[in-house]
Amino acid sequence: MEQRHNDFYCKLRKKINKYLFNHKQHKYGDILLLAPDLFHLLVKLSLDNRVPAAKKAKFLGVIAYFISPVDLFPELIVGPIGYFDDIALAAWVLNDYINATDPVIVRELWAGDQDILSSIKNILSVSDQLIGKGLWKKLRRKF
Repeated sequence: MEQRHNDFYCKLRKKINKYLFNHKQHKYGDILLLAPDLFHLLVKLSLDNRVPAAKKAKFLGVIAYFISPVDLFPELIVGPIGYFDDIALAAWVLNDYINATDPVIVRELWAGDQDILSSIKNILSVSDQLIGKGLWKKLRRKF
């Protein structure tokens, strides 16, 4: 699993960096850049002996969602912007884990540059605007 993790992680990082290089003014670029690090964290947590099996199952489900070409916003169709739903799901599951346990393990395994707890809070707030309530408000206005 480690080799597949590294391959996906590297490909994802390259894809997002290339996309953001071409779209320098992307409003949510900082969130998109978290995708590889969130994926990495999910893999590390799913392999950690200190994490309960039920939580590992959730992490593995999100990992599968990251890798799957079939999801809410398919990356094959919309490009790297399609990782927003993957990122939101990862943040939601990680937030659930952090609220149920001490965040020490998450902080220890986090490879990103930003504070993980602040990042999750930011992702949840933005995803609520884009995917949650905000999306439904936009759809209701149109119909």
